[in-house]
Amino acid sequence: MIGYFGPAGTFTHQALRTVSGGDATPYATVAGVLDAVRSGEVEEGIVPIENSVEGGVTATLDNLAVGGDPLLIVREVLLPVSFVLAVRPGYELADVQRIITHPHAHAQTRDWVRKHAPQATVTEGGSTAAAAAEVADPASRFDGAICAQVAAELYDLDCAARDIADNPDAVTRFVMVRRPGSLPAPTGADKTTLVAYMYADHSGALLDILEQFAMRGVNLTRIESRPTKKAFGEYCFSIDAEGHIGEPRLRGTLKGLHRICRDVTFLGSYPRADQVRPKIARGFTAEEYEAAEVWMDGLLGRTASERR
Repeated sequence: MIGYFGPAGTFTHQALRTVSGGDATPYATVAGVLDAVRSGEVEEGIVPIENSVEGGVTATLDNLAVGGDPLLIVREVLLPVSFVLAVRPGYELADVQRIITHPHAHAQTRDWVRKHAPQATVTEGGSTAAAAAEVADPASRFDGAICAQVAAELYDLDCAARDIADNPDAVTRFVMVRRPGSLPAPTGADKTTLVAYMYADHSGALLDILEQFAMRGVNLTRIESRPTKKAFGEYCFSIDAEGHIGEPRLRGTLKGLHRICRDVTFLGSYPRADQVRPKIARGFTAEEYEAAEVWMDGLLGRTASERR
């Protein structure tokens, strides 16, 4: 059983449908999904973590960092943010006078509505899925909903227009989480997520953390500062890095962070959804790390088994 940030018809629901057709349970909040995974109510949960326009989803980042028992990210899903204008059967774009949608959806489609449906007024309401449900009611005063394709399908609505987002390249990233256990095997195109906590706020504290990555040739794909919620001005850093903890350069990075940070929360190593392989500079490949260990074994007069 999988839990997802609902209700049915949301973009999270649409992301889930791209990777699983099994039983799924919607939850009203991100915290509700993650707590259900922690308690064993569901085996896995899928939640949004990042948007290419809005940045990190703080509810997810903070709950994974300090929300309770640890969880591991085992998969990511990238979903283009593609809105439709859903209408009751028989309606066309020119017939739409009153539109309802979520405030974020309105913000991302405002220019399109102004250009292509200038006759319509837009009301902001609950979720995009709830907007579709409202329009599906024949007695509704609204005749259009800006929502995800899955919501239009769920409520048997037609699409008067598709791909109406002002930014056609907008993408939302979702992650699948489980309780701690075995990690996905390295694929060569992986990502590692972690949270690093400074010992204290001082000049160069962030630089100290970043140097652990830079000195081992590890590229970051995301870094965000988040309050620890323990004291004013106290922050941690939520980080995505290229690579898998099974690789020597990533293991070395995490060991280095563990030495210099007050705490490090490991949130998983998992395949990248875009399957992009990192460009590893000379001196940082697994083979070069192993060659260096063999050389050191020779200097110390030990065998590889003694090293381990």
